[in-house]
Amino acid sequence: MEEGRRQAAAEQSAPLLEKATGGGGNGVYLEGCPGCAVDRRKAENPGIPYGSLVYIWIVTLCTALPISSLFPFLYFMIRDLHVAKRTEDIGFYAGFVGASFMFGRCLTSTIWGIAADRIGRKPVVMFGIFSVVVFNTLFGLSVSYWMAIATRFLLGALNGLLGPIKAYAIEVCRPEHEALALSLVSTAWGIGLIIGPAIGGYLALPAEKFPNVFSPESLFGRFPYLLPCLCTSVFAAAVLISCIWMPETLHKHKVNDNGNKSIEALEAHLIDPKEKVEQSGSLNTKKSLFKNWPLMSSIIIYCVFSFHDMAYTEVFSLWAESDKKYGGLSLSSEDVGQVLAVTGASLLVYQLLIYPRINKVLGPIKSSQIAAILCIPILFAYPYMTYLSEPGLSIVLNIASVIKNNLGVTIITGTFILQNNAVPQDQRGAANGLSMTGMSFFKAVAPAGAGIVFSWAQKRQHAFFFPGDQMVFVLLNVVELLGLILTFKPFLAVPEQSDRD
Repeated sequence: MEEGRRQAAAEQSAPLLEKATGGGGNGVYLEGCPGCAVDRRKAENPGIPYGSLVYIWIVTLCTALPISSLFPFLYFMIRDLHVAKRTEDIGFYAGFVGASFMFGRCLTSTIWGIAADRIGRKPVVMFGIFSVVVFNTLFGLSVSYWMAIATRFLLGALNGLLGPIKAYAIEVCRPEHEALALSLVSTAWGIGLIIGPAIGGYLALPAEKFPNVFSPESLFGRFPYLLPCLCTSVFAAAVLISCIWMPETLHKHKVNDNGNKSIEALEAHLIDPKEKVEQSGSLNTKKSLFKNWPLMSSIIIYCVFSFHDMAYTEVFSLWAESDKKYGGLSLSSEDVGQVLAVTGASLLVYQLLIYPRINKVLGPIKSSQIAAILCIPILFAYPYMTYLSEPGLSIVLNIASVIKNNLGVTIITGTFILQNNAVPQDQRGAANGLSMTGMSFFKAVAPAGAGIVFSWAQKRQHAFFFPGDQMVFVLLNVVELLGLILTFKPFLAVPEQSDRD
């Protein structure tokens, strides 16, 4: 009786063993192969791999923290570097610092993805974390404008964490836990974009905010923007040490057809217009991603809204911290950090509790369209907040920021859903890589463009047509309107299962 139960259990586990194997499809795990060791653990332990999920969480958080932590203090940093001859020119120079990170990432994201498939996920992840420790600290020590740009550029170019950690999240989990692992990536990313600006806003200029703790002659008095950067770097250093024990998932030998998820296979979908693969004894033709219009249209829409969101993020901090005589709000970096922290907390609640229900009722397309429509009047209202005084200003600004950013998340999440529904599962890696490359380029252009426009707008305070910062928010609305128009047919093509219109 006991022998029969064992035989039945072995028969049930056999398909999983064959699928997990890296040994040519014979159910054999090769000794010394880290990928086979991970596959064996997945086969023998059907539970959730909590230890691996912790690595996914902290590495993603380490990636997200430096991206936006500078925005609350960037205006003051450019001012203190004395590169801008006039106050109105600060936005111009700030834009290029904000753009340098994404520009560096745009140039190297594909290279790091290929490297992760050649030498392994773990070395690329550890090198990326090391770059955060070094270059994020050097950014806080910047004594010139060009040093700030160079360190942010190198931070983006050498930080190839996000793509490999997504692949790692899939590879350490059994199929039934993959969604949980990927959701951890998204959640940790969102939390990083919340905590980062809060750290930057509260800890910048410590000698001014905490004179009893930090004197003007101390290290943090001489380098007023080092403390928030150092906090992120210390966390990254702790993560780097912990990653010594992180298991590698890449197979060190040629894997079988079922297990092959190499970059060559992903790239083939990009370059082969009619790739043919053998499945169940028949030949099925796969379309090139560039000829998959439902995918490409959703990626274009995603890039347009990503451009808008990055430009808005840059403009918001510059506008809120600029003097009221230039149409700003004269807020401190601490005030801006507090607004962004409140907004970030609302994003978590919205993503976890509210958005799933909205998407279930409206679908990704209609929810994105409604969100884009609602964003337009909110953006038009921003310039008029300069006429408000406290406490009304803080209340209105927090409410507007919460609503605007949650509407933005609705749009971006909707485009994610459309992209993943537009391709089969075995093409999603390449599709997301293509999407990330386009997004990085647009997010690199956005801060520089926004900074230039903001600087120009502040010089036309008495113009007849949309004077001062009103022009900035009008142009943001133009981009928003363009994205809205693109969400309608015939531009947006949607697979039947995703079309709820």
